Amino acid sequence: MKIALVTIFLLMLLTGINARVQPQKNFDLQRFAGKWYRVGLAYDSPGFVPYRTRLTVSMGVVEPQENGDVNMTMWSLKSSGCQRTVYVYEKTSVPGVFSYYSTRHRRVKDVTVVETNYTEYALVLKHQKINKEFTQVSLYGRTKRLRADVMEKFRAYAAARGFSKESILTPPAAGKADC
Repeated sequence: MKIALVTIFLLMLLTGINARVQPQKNFDLQRFAGKWYRVGLAYDSPGFVPYRTRLTVSMGVVEPQENGDVNMTMWSLKSSGCQRTVYVYEKTSVPGVFSYYSTRHRRVKDVTVVETNYTEYALVLKHQKINKEFTQVSLYGRTKRLRADVMEKFRAYAAARGFSKESILTPPAAGKADC
């Protein structure tokens, strides 16, 4: 019985029930800056389901600003060509945690860099509250392909946050017509 209670408690912590997500310890924005590819995505929004098969690896550039904010420019390949979107991530009092206003959802969203080694990968969690709470976990890489153990780390982290296997995606590269 004690083992079951401890297991349930640990699962609650891992899945985020009443648990605060901690950012990368000693987060260094300057080391985090530069080009990243989104090579993994876990998303629990029912509205996203029809778009799952259209998702491809996208590219972004993190540009620190003098005031500590970040411009995040993302390029995605759409049927109409390359689409460029710029997000302004505002710094918070916690290094590695940002917020931004989503014009699409008309809500403020939180972005936390959960883990990164700066040279290869980053796990990033995005949280928003619309009619209910939604969470998105992204795996970014400095290249379009990452080691198998990094991919497994992403899948395990997303599963521990409560994502089903079907909602954890590793999209294919866009092909020769990358943005």
